[in-house]
Amino acid sequence: MEALKLKTLDDLLAWPEERVELIDGEIVKRPMARSDHGVVQSRATIELGPFDKTSGPGGWWIITEVSVSYELHQCPSHDIAGWRKERMPERPSGVIDMAPDWVCEIVSPGHERKDTLKLFALLQRHRVPYYWLIWPEDRALIAYALEGDGYRVVRMLFDEPKARIPPFEAVELDLGYILGDGG
Repeated sequence: MEALKLKTLDDLLAWPEERVELIDGEIVKRPMARSDHGVVQSRATIELGPFDKTSGPGGWWIITEVSVSYELHQCPSHDIAGWRKERMPERPSGVIDMAPDWVCEIVSPGHERKDTLKLFALLQRHRVPYYWLIWPEDRALIAYALEGDGYRVVRMLFDEPKARIPPFEAVELDLGYILGDGG
């Protein structure tokens, strides 16, 4: 019996298909894009726009669908991630090899285990200060902050219209808009 060969970033970059990521040494397909997912992703990016501009609270690079290489066998593609400009003064490009300061995953049906367990443990191990999970269908957001060696829940929101959520509490976010209300 042949031993399972764990894939690396080089294997991922050479992979012929798009919409794949490297999780635990395995190249896996990203979930099919659903409209709810796309609405939440684009609207969250719009709501967080002031943090990506020098004219607002500023100080962040906010990027969607970004691949981050954490370890030899770990290169997930995050729905949205952010880096403080004080840690990363120049806009990043390509696959990023510096852990973000904040990650937001929009949980897709059938892929909950990856977002709530595998990425949770990976980000905690790499000391990503903030991790958000959004469930569009449930209109829920859970925000975690790193405290000591582990994450703790700092906000748990269900169908709330507006909120200030770390690390972006300088601006009240319109959660109703993010979750698809109005337009």
